[in-house]
Amino acid sequence: MRDLIGSHDLLFVTLDTLRYDVAVDCLAAGRTPALARVLPGGRWERRHTPASFTYAAHHAFFAGFLPTPVTPGPHERLFAARFGGSESSGPRTYVFDAADLPAGLAAAGYHTVCLGGVGFFNPEAPLGRVLPGLFAEAHWEREFGVTAPGCFDAQVDRLEKIVTDLPPERPLFSFVNVAALHQPNRHYLPGATGDDRHSHAAALEYVDSVLPRLFDVVTGRGRPCQVILCSDHGTLYGEEGHTGHRVAHETVWTVPYAEFVLPAVTA
Repeated sequence: MRDLIGSHDLLFVTLDTLRYDVAVDCLAAGRTPALARVLPGGRWERRHTPASFTYAAHHAFFAGFLPTPVTPGPHERLFAARFGGSESSGPRTYVFDAADLPAGLAAAGYHTVCLGGVGFFNPEAPLGRVLPGLFAEAHWEREFGVTAPGCFDAQVDRLEKIVTDLPPERPLFSFVNVAALHQPNRHYLPGATGDDRHSHAAALEYVDSVLPRLFDVVTGRGRPCQVILCSDHGTLYGEEGHTGHRVAHETVWTVPYAEFVLPAVTA
């Protein structure tokens, strides 16, 4: 990661609430062909998230604590805020002298953009301004939120406009929090009257159908793009009596993760 800073754009996508088991099952069944084309080795990596809900997980992510491999560590991190005693920074880690990744990248010349999805990115309340406030430019509207069936399309539309107005020589850090997987997701499954694993999977199919557009936008600037794609936590649909997340359950803690580089596309 350290060697890519400055020469590569960075795209960080959190597929909010995506369950690892649903992601793996959809991939195996051929329901997510766009993901199949880009995931290293054609598979998701199984990892553990640092927190059980969106707000806490993203604070950890932006400090450099991405979901952790499930095998024994320590594991070298992609990026890290500099602090004494860190045991998971290594020669490839991008270490920044700031409290969060957007500030660190801004100091390195990047334009930083946040396209929020779930309620923790809704600026109508002070709490919803904390995470977007880390970025130079942040956007949220109801069309990006959990009740909008076309939420991901709307986010990509906005990013396309941002990219059009950004000088091509200016490196870009784009963060997208995708709300489609989060409850309610029944609107992605015709005839569904409630949210369950099946509507969750249907939401993932929708997200997969939009990903090629997102990748075209971030690579069309003529710069290669480092991509981080993961869930921030899973969610429960009745397992052991639980619905939702923010509980210490294996299905909540276990998340799909991938990182890869997309080559630049030039006209």
